[in-house]
Amino acid sequence: MPPLHTASEAAAQAAARAAAQAAARAAAQAAPLVAAQAAAHTLAEQVRDAMLASDHASKMLGMQVVGIGPGRAVVTMAVRQDMLNGHAICHGGLMATLADSAFALACNSYNELTVASGFSIDLLAPGRLGDVLTATCAERSKAGRTGLYDTEVHNQRGECIALFRGRSHTARGRPVVQAATATPQA
Repeated sequence: MPPLHTASEAAAQAAARAAAQAAARAAAQAAPLVAAQAAAHTLAEQVRDAMLASDHASKMLGMQVVGIGPGRAVVTMAVRQDMLNGHAICHGGLMATLADSAFALACNSYNELTVASGFSIDLLAPGRLGDVLTATCAERSKAGRTGLYDTEVHNQRGECIALFRGRSHTARGRPVVQAATATPQA
């Protein structure tokens, strides 16, 4: 009869082999998902680049895209002197423009030409000269040709100063980036 520690060592080795096999199976199953997520992110980046190439309004306002992915976008804008209204605060229309730019990038990120069918904005606090505003947009619902996206605008102190909700409409069969330059969707 083999010593007890040998049997327990054999059981431990068998358990380790089983765990390694389970981990290998999980990794093999996850690999297509990881590849699909990477392809979707790359496609969102290509759409961002194509849209920004002709987005003169966002360029004029000094907006910077600091994050992009499927159904989401993060855009920043520094409040300049020429953005202040008669109350010496950032014009509300420019805060809406910042949020709308993040919304446009998020809802077009799947490489389907998508436009706003409407939006609303609640201005909670003023943006001030020198503030760096960050609009973070996230998809809430996408079904058929319609979508719903929420964008929060924060200042550099992390204070939420505006809430924007955009409704989108997708044009069927019209990509933002043509197939020759787009990465195929997995």
